[in-house]
Amino acid sequence: QVQLVESGGGSVQAGGSLTLSCAASGSTASSVSVAWFRKAPGKEREGVAGVSKGGSDTYYADSVKGRFTISRDNARNTVTLQMNSLKLEDTATYYCAANRVLRGSWDNPKEWLSWGQGTQVTVSS
Repeated sequence: QVQLVESGGGSVQAGGSLTLSCAASGSTASSVSVAWFRKAPGKEREGVAGVSKGGSDTYYADSVKGRFTISRDNARNTVTLQMNSLKLEDTATYYCAANRVLRGSWDNPKEWLSWGQGTQVTVSS
């Protein structure tokens, strides 16, 4: 089972940018698909973006399309979420998740086996 550690969260003003990183260990990164989820207080955990094992397929929530970009560097066992034009509603704890096989929709949290501890992103006006 892969272990995941997120980094790069912080506080930023609306319109700003942040880059989140998810470092994978315990397994070869290229053997797992990876996704970013977020959880805001009082809201359900939401799929933000996902990337296939080889990086050829990417998936985005409608709320972040055109603003967020997910990418992976399998040589460094890292998946990155570049977040631009941040909005107040992007405030949440962000988690990366991994699994070898997805049998359903990428944005269903139940599809993901391994989870990181999360990193906080706060967007202020």
